Amino acid sequence: MPVDRAVFSHVSDEGGDVLRKFRSMWEKILQDALFAAIAAIGFAAISRPPARAYVYCAAIAAIGHSIRFVLMSPDCGSPLHIVPATLIASFAVGLLAVIFSPIVRTPPETCFFPALLPMIPGMYAYRTFGAAAMCVLSASQEEFSRCFYLFASNSFTCICLLLCMAVGATLPVFMFKKISFRATRNATH
Repeated sequence: MPVDRAVFSHVSDEGGDVLRKFRSMWEKILQDALFAAIAAIGFAAISRPPARAYVYCAAIAAIGHSIRFVLMSPDCGSPLHIVPATLIASFAVGLLAVIFSPIVRTPPETCFFPALLPMIPGMYAYRTFGAAAMCVLSASQEEFSRCFYLFASNSFTCICLLLCMAVGATLPVFMFKKISFRATRNATH
């Protein structure tokens, strides 16, 4: 009895689409992780940590930024807004910094400050100052109201993101004080 291939063609097409979406999502995550790691190494170089800390700064930044990326991605179910996604990701960054600090023999801050910097809300800050300039230059009440709305919205989002980053990254340091403060004891530099 011959099998009608047209009946089963949709099964292989759906499987291929799922595989392509899965591969595409992983490529996006790895790309996001790579750029976050590169940025973290650059930011770490500014504060001149020990050479052994660079790899950990890059890894923590890659993982943290990827967590935020996945949480905000519509491909992974219902996406979170950038504010709670940043809080969760920065908590993960702080937790990883606390876990790795005894291995690196540096305070957790050495690793989580450079790892957090790629998550700085640069576009929101840029749009805030752009909207403030447009408020000053606006010629009508309607234009001023629209520009002020953009200013308020972007500045509020930017401030919330910065607060979430600070709170999320420092909570693990205080939650795991023994590990955090023991990291540099008996360290040989």
